[in-house]
Amino acid sequence: MKSLCRYALPCNCHLLRVSSVNVFMPSDFHCRTGSSDPYCIVRIDNEAIIRTATIWKTLSPFWGEEYNVHLPPSFHTISFHVLDEDSLSRDDVIGKVSINKEALAAKPQGLDGWVNLTEIDPDEEVQGEIHLQISVLGDIPRILRCQVLEARDLAKKDRNGASDPFVRVRYNSKTHESAVIKKSCYPRWNESFEFELDDAPLDTPLSVEVWDWDLVSKNDFLGKVLFNIHRLQSAHQEEGWFRLVPDKPKHSQHEGTLGSLRLQLRLRDETVLPSGHYQPLTELLCQSVGPHLNGNWPDLIMLIDETTTAESRQEVASNLVKLFLGQGLAKEFLDVLFKLELDKTSEPNTLFRSNSLASKSMESFLKVAGMQYLHRLLGPLINRIFEEKKYVELDPNKVELKEAGCTGLHRVHTEAEVIQQSTSLLQSYLSELLHAIVQSASYCPVALCQAFQQLYQCVNKRFPEPEYRKVKFIAVTSFLCLRFISPAIMSPKLFHLREKHADARTSRTLLLLAKAIQTIGNLDTLTCCSKEPWMVPLQPAIQLGITQLKDFISRLVSCDNSEDLGLQQRMSLQCGSMEKEGFILLHRTKDKSMLMTSPFKKYYVTLNKDTLSYARTQHSKKSSFISLPRIRAVEKVEEKSFGSANVMQIISSRDNGLVEKLYLDCKSVNELNQWLSALRKACSHNTDTMSSYHPGIYKGDRWSCCHQKDKADPGCDKTKHGVTLQEWYDPLDPDLESQLIYRHLIGVRQAMRKKYQEMIKPEEEDDRETLEGEKKLDGVTRLFSVLQDLQNSHTAVEEEERLKNRNFLLELQT
Repeated sequence: MKSLCRYALPCNCHLLRVSSVNVFMPSDFHCRTGSSDPYCIVRIDNEAIIRTATIWKTLSPFWGEEYNVHLPPSFHTISFHVLDEDSLSRDDVIGKVSINKEALAAKPQGLDGWVNLTEIDPDEEVQGEIHLQISVLGDIPRILRCQVLEARDLAKKDRNGASDPFVRVRYNSKTHESAVIKKSCYPRWNESFEFELDDAPLDTPLSVEVWDWDLVSKNDFLGKVLFNIHRLQSAHQEEGWFRLVPDKPKHSQHEGTLGSLRLQLRLRDETVLPSGHYQPLTELLCQSVGPHLNGNWPDLIMLIDETTTAESRQEVASNLVKLFLGQGLAKEFLDVLFKLELDKTSEPNTLFRSNSLASKSMESFLKVAGMQYLHRLLGPLINRIFEEKKYVELDPNKVELKEAGCTGLHRVHTEAEVIQQSTSLLQSYLSELLHAIVQSASYCPVALCQAFQQLYQCVNKRFPEPEYRKVKFIAVTSFLCLRFISPAIMSPKLFHLREKHADARTSRTLLLLAKAIQTIGNLDTLTCCSKEPWMVPLQPAIQLGITQLKDFISRLVSCDNSEDLGLQQRMSLQCGSMEKEGFILLHRTKDKSMLMTSPFKKYYVTLNKDTLSYARTQHSKKSSFISLPRIRAVEKVEEKSFGSANVMQIISSRDNGLVEKLYLDCKSVNELNQWLSALRKACSHNTDTMSSYHPGIYKGDRWSCCHQKDKADPGCDKTKHGVTLQEWYDPLDPDLESQLIYRHLIGVRQAMRKKYQEMIKPEEEDDRETLEGEKKLDGVTRLFSVLQDLQNSHTAVEEEERLKNRNFLLELQT
């Protein structure tokens, strides 16, 4: 795990960016299933980590949800299961898309496109690993011995949330079977099976199959492992955990008819070096935007701007913003980009309208530094609109009188009445929003105030003419309203304002409100009303909103920054705590067994930088807590243990050295994984962590997962502390951001060299190099030198890893 060794050793991490975009389903889908309320489950090696929102009543849903997941290098497959939600019975499975790590790694730029859904075949839905020892013994006759030791994380095939696994070993038409272990996904057999080798052809494989035994119906396939005996004879012995694989895939009669899923996926395998390796790069970037430049932008940022492609601009902007925020230089970095953009712009009406590095950086800055502000600003209004669910429509061509309901005596509303009522509602929402914006000047983060102040002043200096007096306001509103507030109103789920997407009626209300705030942000009512004349009823409210917004911006850009806490400190304040409610059961080690009745009670749980505390109410003076350094593992619990698929366990040590467990029952798979991720990040520096754990509970006289009777047994499954989700409230990770920036700069190094030669060529021809020009040259050449040093460090680490793997293989053969 990265943060355990970041100060001493290099480490590897997989960064997976998932954008689940949309699904297209054939027209016969509705007829086949009877409903169409689709959602997606994203699984890593069959473990659910994300559930998208349900999109109601559609065959072509659009999610637009984006996730960044940190994965351990050992993961194998990512899959997307599309299901149809059913409130009365079990959800229908529509199909899935499964992509292995090798396929993702083969496309460094990522996968972007439509992929056909395939039918889910139970024989292919395998998971887990089996622990085997394969040996070749004797000379005449030679004996092939297969020791079947144990298995873990097997698929659950029975209704009780487990399986009854047994092993079938095949070689040269001979078959042996192990005993059946009842109700366990973590069985232990410790059985040996032997075969004679002399009579068998050299290419005959050894097959080890795992099956779920059933009394009435046929046995269910759980996976298999194949061994090449010829290779095994050279090594004499092979032992370890082997991943179970499915049988040969069968041709599906529904292939190509289940619909398609559009995905944007990108997997990055990054080796993050110790902090000292990135210090020269960080210092060089900081010097390129430092205050000593006296308003001149350096060639370094210009080179990055000129050589960054449209496809990578968003990611590069986000990484740079996070790096400079961590160094307390976000305002200076944005100032350099603003001036670069202004220098290239001659027409003020197009200012910051393109997806340039400056625009993308400011957009990323708002999302990283202003999300807490956005939640306080929009939260109450968004909740009100979701709860009221009023029918709102201004466009006469879209008014549906049945949706509007009836007046007194069951009289249906007229079109004019619907529009009048909708206008009144929108004016109410707009008035509440503008009031919230005006009041937010008192709590707008200093970082945002400084950025808007810098932008306002730069634009005013570039376009001082009277006819352009509105441009400095529009520059601010183009980011605040058009790229931040308005998108959050249209899609509150994507900005973490709501857990679910809005239904069709609420979506239309949000869209109309977003249109109104966009019009206010453009400071122009005439253009909007000419394009959409049905917006005219809102014109008085919009005109008043423009006046209020300009006054707000004037206050915002003239704020006093004397009480600035410092960007780094303020970011840690923003990201340092997380609060949620959950159902908790405290299971003490001294208890002989779990209670038979449900032991969960509602507690308010708070996670801060030092402790995890829980109390019966949010403001209770009496609370219990666990010190984070004492936490040894944070893992999921088997569904059959409590009858819930969303239970997690927190394993910690007490003063006397004994282990204590706390169980938290979450409302959904998303909340479960958010808590797992948050706690794993908070405990990332802990040293006394566990490498294995029990996913079940100790009930009666044995563990429910592996049936071991020793309560002190270390565990039957590996801990999965490497899987975390990237959230908007995460603390900054300077080493990772530096690594990602380095990776980008290495990729465009040749383009930067070529561009820089073009930039300095006129100076060489005129032979008028100044001292400042020499400093610029030194800065850029230093960058190339720093990149080369980092590349050499990565090469040395990779060579060291290759030597370790080679030595390991030699030891295994010996």
